Amino acid sequence: MAWVAGSENWQVPDYTITELGSKNYKYCICVIVINEGSKVQAQLEKMKKFSSAIDIIIADGGSDDGSLDPAFLQQQNVRTLLTKTDAGKLSAQMRMAFDYALREGYEGIVTIDGNNKDNPCAIPAFTGALDEGYDHIQGSRFMPGGDSANTPLFRYIAVRLLHAPLISLSSGFHYTDTTNGFRAYSRRFLLDGRVKPFRDEFSSYELHYYLAIRAARLGFRVVELPVSRRYPKVGKTPTKISPIRGNFLVLVTLLSACLGKYNPEGES
Repeated sequence: MAWVAGSENWQVPDYTITELGSKNYKYCICVIVINEGSKVQAQLEKMKKFSSAIDIIIADGGSDDGSLDPAFLQQQNVRTLLTKTDAGKLSAQMRMAFDYALREGYEGIVTIDGNNKDNPCAIPAFTGALDEGYDHIQGSRFMPGGDSANTPLFRYIAVRLLHAPLISLSSGFHYTDTTNGFRAYSRRFLLDGRVKPFRDEFSSYELHYYLAIRAARLGFRVVELPVSRRYPKVGKTPTKISPIRGNFLVLVTLLSACLGKYNPEGES
């Protein structure tokens, strides 16, 4: 991996790299996953057809369910498996993915959750927006053209009436869906000295909210694109957020991001 100017100050969790192929494209899509079993395998099978235009990278939080066997990943044209061996959750996995992708020279990074809720058919729209010069691209299931099948009522209300309005107010950009992990970021945005995403304080959901706010407030080009997110009709809702403590921490993190508590020192 190449050295990137300023990277000597990056705080990145320890991780291992299993490269299964070479870099072929200017954009990559990072699948954020931990212990999703058959769900991530089904998703990767759907994503395989897009590997002819974008490199697929797995950003694993430390799965131990056998779902990410390198032989299987290679069959799905996955380029690289990154495995976090350090502390931290979602934001730590994102920092790991960004660190690898930026050092590999990618001009843009798409992210998607690995729980098979998102339809990967939107991938070309994300890379198209990156080609058009957008810097922060948010997937939305609630905008015209999007699909939010079987979204749990509590989650729908929380996103529509609390989460999206607060981030919209703080950022100055009208977001309709701010918890969807289907997003994309330009290289210039992530490397801007006023952003500084490589900090250990980004461990859980902080980075998702912070980057959505920071991009718009700094004048980067921001856009929402319609995506499809489908929850199962029956059974347990696939989520890593616990009902009480998890949702409380999400609320605290959201308010902290909206109040600018994650802005770099000396930056408003």
